[in-house]
Amino acid sequence: MKTIILLTILIMSSVYANTRSHSNLTDEEKRTIHIYHNTVPSVVNVSNIKVADSFFYGKVEVPQGAGTGFVWNKDGYIVTNFHVVQGGNSFIVTFHNDKKQYKAKLIGTAPRKDIAVLKLTDKPKTLKAITVGKSSNLLVGQMSVAIGNPFGLDHSISKGIISALGRKIDGIGGVKIHNMIQTDAAINQGNSGGPLLNSSGELIGMNTMIFSTSGSSAGLGFAVPVDTISRIAPQLIEFGKVIRPALGIGILEEHKKRRFSIQEGAPITYIIPDGAADNAGLKGMMKDEFGRIYIGDIILKVNSQAVSTLDDIYHALEKYKIGDVVTITYKRKSKIKTVKVELKAL
Repeated sequence: MKTIILLTILIMSSVYANTRSHSNLTDEEKRTIHIYHNTVPSVVNVSNIKVADSFFYGKVEVPQGAGTGFVWNKDGYIVTNFHVVQGGNSFIVTFHNDKKQYKAKLIGTAPRKDIAVLKLTDKPKTLKAITVGKSSNLLVGQMSVAIGNPFGLDHSISKGIISALGRKIDGIGGVKIHNMIQTDAAINQGNSGGPLLNSSGELIGMNTMIFSTSGSSAGLGFAVPVDTISRIAPQLIEFGKVIRPALGIGILEEHKKRRFSIQEGAPITYIIPDGAADNAGLKGMMKDEFGRIYIGDIILKVNSQAVSTLDDIYHALEKYKIGDVVTITYKRKSKIKTVKVELKAL
């Protein structure tokens, strides 16, 4: 009887102490804890597996990297970074407090936005999609929370603020990623593809990269805005690629423009047959029988927006849809001309 009474006293003391410790938490701490526990079931670890040839064992699966991702919807689609899945032949997804490894297949990628979508081929019994917010109404100084797997430390959380908005950062796809969110929430290797959240626990971005001389967090983390993800992910799910309007042209690289003493605009190098530019009568560079190169049309503006690089044109067209008509201002043999171009799918 004494043993039972003593045990009851110990249990009650433990509960009381636990209650007291929780009651001492600040409102901000309670909010952060709630965000973590509410969101962590939607955050996954993504392992990138590559098939390699082995002299002794033939083809073997070799892990070549890992990152983070998050559940986009209950159909089993996972959003992560393109650079997390790049070069992989198969993918393994793991969840918080779940020892099972779930296989996933690659559905589609958007390298120029550093976005990729996987789909689970085998799903856990319960699957919780992340709560999607907006990035168009973000303010510098508001709280930001990152959850991911830095250095393989699964489901770690860090907190900071939004340090800046509208950053243009060099992406892996050859053009800059616009409107990137800068945060001082600690982001390290392995955080890539993980969610950046606001104080309501809503997804506002996908952690993508850091600026650091040491390779560790230096308070300069960048995230792809959720508005971009909300536009791109459904296209990758439906089509396996991004369907976007394009002119169907190649543009001369910036360092080569100086060889031809071109000071402004984007010189067209080639025209894709039956593309938007071809149908509008634009001309690219030409070479004669002696190998001499002649400059073709130089695009100066897309509607009212001045352009001088492929990056400029890519982002100038981003606000339009397939079938929209834009006015192209261009230079042909020192004469300034304009032409209406109906945008076609790339």
